[in-house]
Amino acid sequence: MAEHPTESSIRICLNGEAFALPAPATVASLVAVRQPPPPFAVEVNKQLVRRPNYGATELRDGDEVEIVTLVGGG
Repeated sequence: MAEHPTESSIRICLNGEAFALPAPATVASLVAVRQPPPPFAVEVNKQLVRRPNYGATELRDGDEVEIVTLVGGG
């Protein structure tokens, strides 16, 4: 579904790899598709996106997105 681009999709770079997502896309829709395990952080074009802004942060063709899962331990 999400890996094959169509006319109504956008192409982003997700964690260093090409990824297609149905358009229009937001950080919230990407998180819903990827379902990263909490806790995690999202950066779009090297800018941290705060959780309350996920729905309002639109993704566009060519955006570089990082979803980073936080790991504890010692």
